[in-house]
Amino acid sequence: MLLVRQTITWVANLTMNQSLNRSRTMELFRNPNIDFLGKKWYFLAFSLVFSVAGVLSMIFWHGVPLGVDFRGGTLVYVKFNNTPDDNKIRAAMDRAGLHNARVQRYGPPGNNERLVRLEEKETSEAALDRGKLAIINALETNAPAGKQDLNNASAQSLRDYLLQGDPLRAGTDATQRYTAVAQAIVNYRDKVRGGVLKSVDDLKGTVDPAVLAVLQDGFLVSDFGVRNVEIVGPQVGQQLQNQAKLAVLYSLAGMLVYLWFRFELIYGVAAVVAVFHDTLITIGAFSLVNKEISLTVVAAILTLVGYSMNDTIVIFDRIRENVKLLRREKLADIVNKSINQTLSRTILTSGLTFLTVLSLYLFGGEVLRGFSFALVIGILIGTYSSVAIAAPMLVAYQEWRAGRGGRRPVPLAPDASRREKVRAKA
Repeated sequence: MLLVRQTITWVANLTMNQSLNRSRTMELFRNPNIDFLGKKWYFLAFSLVFSVAGVLSMIFWHGVPLGVDFRGGTLVYVKFNNTPDDNKIRAAMDRAGLHNARVQRYGPPGNNERLVRLEEKETSEAALDRGKLAIINALETNAPAGKQDLNNASAQSLRDYLLQGDPLRAGTDATQRYTAVAQAIVNYRDKVRGGVLKSVDDLKGTVDPAVLAVLQDGFLVSDFGVRNVEIVGPQVGQQLQNQAKLAVLYSLAGMLVYLWFRFELIYGVAAVVAVFHDTLITIGAFSLVNKEISLTVVAAILTLVGYSMNDTIVIFDRIRENVKLLRREKLADIVNKSINQTLSRTILTSGLTFLTVLSLYLFGGEVLRGFSFALVIGILIGTYSSVAIAAPMLVAYQEWRAGRGGRRPVPLAPDASRREKVRAKA
């Protein structure tokens, strides 16, 4: 029996030592002692500078740069043969009467693709065609009269032109044959050549030489091709905008209630203020760089709300544990010690997540650029606010409450006060 007890004790000690060694290997700092609360005024100045800059940008400079998902409008995807000049594209839009058009690079740089956003907010098929024709007419300069653009011609227009010329002398089955020829030209242009041809000669080997000769007479080849046109109506955009605001507000309210029951009300208020601070700075960063906020950006903001709240809860939980263990110390010292104890965990978790989203921002392409940009800013600010906003706010409230009561803000465990009274009487 004694041997069994000794064996169990040895296994328990070995397991505990291994777990301690593993935890130590994951530590970046050994017993850090950084006075975070002593630097709270520097943190406050930093937050004020970026928050005020973002608010001023949203009020006076760029506003809140809502994307077409929220504002409504027409998206026109254009691919060029050569690297386009965005300033020349905007100038061409203005000359054509398409004012306030936004030109944005889309896809990898080598693809020479641009996304043009117009203020057209109708949702009919005519509006789709109108947006496409407006872009084509604005970008086509010095085009010969009477010739169609092969890079922007539809299969139907190609078929009608070939039917009129009838280069194959097709006879009774001309409609069927030229429909197949026109579809083959469009498929080759869009699927093989990426949407743009450099010349009519690119179709050699794809169509009959007689068809090629007719196309050279009636078509020109521009430097660009309109790949796709999308429209979001204003009513849908307004509805999405309201739903996005409610999603953020509901998430903040739910977390406030959770922390109220999990800790105390002041913990929940401090955490929600920190998260609101993160959201404000992130949206302000979008306004400062004039980057549009889309639905994916709203998803990123909701993600960083949860991420920042999780980091704040970890620190708060350690503060609550230390309050019970360190009853005689000041609350500011307890909070400082708690932040230092969780510092390795915070940097490891946030650092690895930041490297991931930074890679997504650098290599994820234009479609994910807004989403990843919001996460890059949000993770940095969310980690910062858990240490520099939420924790100091908790201490400031406790000191204010203690000042009103005329006592020192020493946090005690629920049963600690009774024990101190018994010891004093003894």
